[in-house]
Amino acid sequence: MKEFRISFLVTLICLVTAGWWGSQTSMGIWTALWLAAVLSILEVSLSFDNAVVNAKVLEDMSELWRKIFLTIGILIAVFGMRLVFPIVIVAVSGDISAADTIDMALNRPDDYSKVLQTAYPVISAFGGVFLLLVFLNYFFDSSKETHWLGFMEERLTKIAKFDEISVFIALAVVFSTRWWIPEQEQTSVFVAGIAGVLLYLAVDAVGALFENEAEGDAAVKVVQRSGFASFLYLEVLDASFSFDGVIGAFAITKDIVIIMLGLAIGAMFVRSMTVYLVNKGTLNEYIFLEHGAHYAIGALAIIMLMGSVAHVPEVVTGLLGVGLIVASVISSIKHRKNHPEAY
Repeated sequence: MKEFRISFLVTLICLVTAGWWGSQTSMGIWTALWLAAVLSILEVSLSFDNAVVNAKVLEDMSELWRKIFLTIGILIAVFGMRLVFPIVIVAVSGDISAADTIDMALNRPDDYSKVLQTAYPVISAFGGVFLLLVFLNYFFDSSKETHWLGFMEERLTKIAKFDEISVFIALAVVFSTRWWIPEQEQTSVFVAGIAGVLLYLAVDAVGALFENEAEGDAAVKVVQRSGFASFLYLEVLDASFSFDGVIGAFAITKDIVIIMLGLAIGAMFVRSMTVYLVNKGTLNEYIFLEHGAHYAIGALAIIMLMGSVAHVPEVVTGLLGVGLIVASVISSIKHRKNHPEAY
């Protein structure tokens, strides 16, 4: 379990910090520790499918880019997406200075939470459309040969002969928001959805630029640059997952410090699970695990897109994702027993 050593160390540091912070406030030490622990579990449950997809991408990355993802990437994930990003969102949406936003987060958490909630439709449209494209592009793949739900997935691969089917569906969803999103939010949600499509295409284009064959030193540069494209893709994917966790965290506590510490613990364990899945070759052993993760991503995308008109409790979202992962693992085990020659 060497992959989890740093996570346990970060957990210890974060819990000590949470206890100290709780002792300085009316919250108290034990309440602070309990809330941090609950938030870490929430983050892991919401992001386990993210770890599976990360592992698949990480398998094809060079050792250098793996290290960058597990060092710089974790700093971006913990401090950038779980702390700085929400503050930036509140500052921009509320037209408030960064200093005033930080003061609001620390001293007026209820106001901070309200401003963040008002920005949720825009962010959920952006992240939801990006995740929807991740889901669609996995199943609309004409080269995909392994199917979990064969009766449906085989038909999807046939439809995939139309190369841009995923973008077509995503754009259709974005345009449909004009009919079911509240009028006052229609324009902002529409623009955010289009931005999500454009960002996905941009990240995909960066990777495609370096897929041409090369030899010698040129091949090394290609691998490095394509590694950058994969790194960028993983960070955007993490951002799409993390914001939903940040919003959900405010249903548990309004203390921004405890939220950051709890989510940081969860983010570290998600990273450790990613490395564990790569090192142990788990995706090869559990043949349908990646399918379950992408179905969970598709479910999260729909939940995020519907967030403007109907709120789904984060507990339900987490349980749904975990349920799909567990079901895919059980199916993988059965498949291995019935087809031992394939392993």
